[in-house]
Amino acid sequence: MKRWIGILTIFALALVILTACSNAPQTSAPAETNGTLAALPDIPKNSDGYVDISAEQLVSVLEQNKNFALVNVHIPYGGELPKTDLFIPFDQIAAHLESLPDKNAPIVIYCRSGSMSTQAAAELAAAGYTQVYELDGGFNAWQAAGYTLLSQ
Repeated sequence: MKRWIGILTIFALALVILTACSNAPQTSAPAETNGTLAALPDIPKNSDGYVDISAEQLVSVLEQNKNFALVNVHIPYGGELPKTDLFIPFDQIAAHLESLPDKNAPIVIYCRSGSMSTQAAAELAAAGYTQVYELDGGFNAWQAAGYTLLSQ
């Protein structure tokens, strides 16, 4: 009988410890992507599997910690946003996947009005890219919000 009491006591203590640990406040490290802090907004994906972001949201992360590939897919060239990393024609995005970061890295796609970038973003999402963002309204929306468009 003493043996059962001892076993039950140990079991009860283990249960108390596990309960206390599971009720402790949980701290989590900031979300990381490829070793850098995630800066893009946490917004649900649309039905095509990518996230639409506004010019204001994009400016906010560009001013902070840019940790994503910024890709201009507009053809012909009509200007670019500051800190653009790549220029890939929207209709050739699938042929240039090797130019992009890995499939779990954040990528922001834009064009002039949003039409070409919408197609490119949907194609990347369908190809398995998990963090695709598309600038809603393209660089037209960017300029309408008062931000500068660079040109060569």
